[in-house]
Amino acid sequence: MGILNLNEVPPPLNVSEADNEASDVGKDPTAKVPSAPIATTGAPANPETSTPSMFDTSALTDTSNTESETPTAEPATPIEVDEAKTLELKPKIVDQLVTVFDPEIPVNIYELGLIYDIEVDASGLAVIQMTLTAPGCPAAITLPAEVQGKVKSIDGVSDARVDLVWEPPWDKDRMTDAAKLQLGMFD
Repeated sequence: MGILNLNEVPPPLNVSEADNEASDVGKDPTAKVPSAPIATTGAPANPETSTPSMFDTSALTDTSNTESETPTAEPATPIEVDEAKTLELKPKIVDQLVTVFDPEIPVNIYELGLIYDIEVDASGLAVIQMTLTAPGCPAAITLPAEVQGKVKSIDGVSDARVDLVWEPPWDKDRMTDAAKLQLGMFD
């Protein structure tokens, strides 16, 4: 097995004329099918050559930035909770949250136990702490965005923020009895 050298530019994936003719069985032999150009991103492995690479290897070969660019999770900015505002808006927020469903489970996210906390500050900023059923959940982008949009639409809420948390990890014991009954998960 050979060693992959990331500084070598792989050959382009253009379809040869022989391949085009072989795949055109039953079609007009005089008609030529134009080949689409290959989209390239990033800088070529060798800046002196103009051969484009089909892979963006600039992050592997660029040494101009020696600082680490590894994203780090920054803790969410805590808010000063207004108890009266939270008591006023929490039922309205819950009413919106029960309309959001996990796309793989026919139960709303509130009854699934994905909502850990709801807080509102004096200015009307609602902060929802929620989790997902698993860190690799495919709904990691869509569910928090949907929750944020639904909560923002409530009268009295000036803005909404969804903090995705992983501690404590979600398990089936966080589900309501109604959700367990609906999914047939009673022990």
